[in-house]
Amino acid sequence: MTGTQARNRYLFLLALRWFPVGLWVPLVVLLPLDRGLTLAEAGLAASLQGFVVLALELPTGGLSDSWGRRPVLLLSSVIGLASVTVLVFADTFAMFALVWVLQGVYRALDSGPLESWYVDATLAADPDAKLERGLSAGGTVAGAAIGTGALVTSGIVAWIQVPGVPTLVQPVLLILALQLAGFAALALLVREAPHPDGKRSLLASVRDVPRVIAEGAGIVRRSRVLLCLLGVSLCWGFGMVTFEVLMPVRLSELVGGPERAAELAGPVGAAAWFVNALGAGAIPLLTARIGVGRTAAVLPLLQGAAIVTMGLVAGPAGVIVAHLVCYTAHGARGPVSMTLLHREVTSEHRSTVMSMSSMVWQPAGALGQIVLTQVATGVSTGFAIVVGGVVLAMAAPLYLPAIRAERREPAPV
Repeated sequence: MTGTQARNRYLFLLALRWFPVGLWVPLVVLLPLDRGLTLAEAGLAASLQGFVVLALELPTGGLSDSWGRRPVLLLSSVIGLASVTVLVFADTFAMFALVWVLQGVYRALDSGPLESWYVDATLAADPDAKLERGLSAGGTVAGAAIGTGALVTSGIVAWIQVPGVPTLVQPVLLILALQLAGFAALALLVREAPHPDGKRSLLASVRDVPRVIAEGAGIVRRSRVLLCLLGVSLCWGFGMVTFEVLMPVRLSELVGGPERAAELAGPVGAAAWFVNALGAGAIPLLTARIGVGRTAAVLPLLQGAAIVTMGLVAGPAGVIVAHLVCYTAHGARGPVSMTLLHREVTSEHRSTVMSMSSMVWQPAGALGQIVLTQVATGVSTGFAIVVGGVVLAMAAPLYLPAIRAERREPAPV
């Protein structure tokens, strides 16, 4: 397989992966409320996904390295199908809890293998390939797919009526169809080199997971670049609470209430994902001029400044503009950070190390929700946003080891 073929397959599979997520975003709370759950019950059910992902993230990353990218992706797709199938009929707290537990397993299995497959295939075709170009295009596709999906759901709910099908279920049926198409596409398009030990059973691969995880942890412990990238994930996870959780509260304060803020949230949310895609798409231009490491170091400063602006400005227009700038930098962040990570690891432990980064980010986000919401309650929402922006900007100097490494010969991949 050529590098171009791998890139085209990766982008197509990403679009199929994230477009259904965009379809689901507007329904996350509305569908369970429509089915009779309270807001507290809907939130509790949804929280189960995070706990499941946290518990399974590292083992599933090790499984991807031990068993192979393709079988893990196919397994995740089957579980995703099961989750959406239950969602079509869910009308109790227990059923929605099952949906989110299955989603957690799906997300844990799905986190990393596709990108790892793309990087492996690209480097096999060209060991000197510039990974940031493909990862940048991937970020653009994912952001555009989510934004488009959210708009499509809004259009379906507003203008399409299928006899006998509840309005809010119509996008879910489309999600189910796309999940089926995604499974077929994975089966047809993802091809990988045979495992060094030959074809391995799932049981043998599961037994090998602890060894793979231990080796991955050793790689991270010995690499200053990787340790600092984990520190970046800590800062970013904490700071993301500002624009994912506190921004709507801040907007509500400035426009006079949650109803008016809710009217703005839909188009602003879609616009945020589109500028997220633009930010990812701009990465090759920036890295060609100043390098991957320097680009990575600039982005938290830009995003942190945008977040601080969100906390300080006195009008809704300023908050929205700063929010869009924040999302532009957020979209650019992923490709450069992951490029730096991939430079430091080999195929045998790629998904495991990616999972470690994700595991660090998630508890940092949970801590951010606890701390920043308390600050918002005790002082003000604006001050809490400023604190989160400062913490996120503190990620900038953590890229210095990667910048120094980039000046030398690239690490073997």
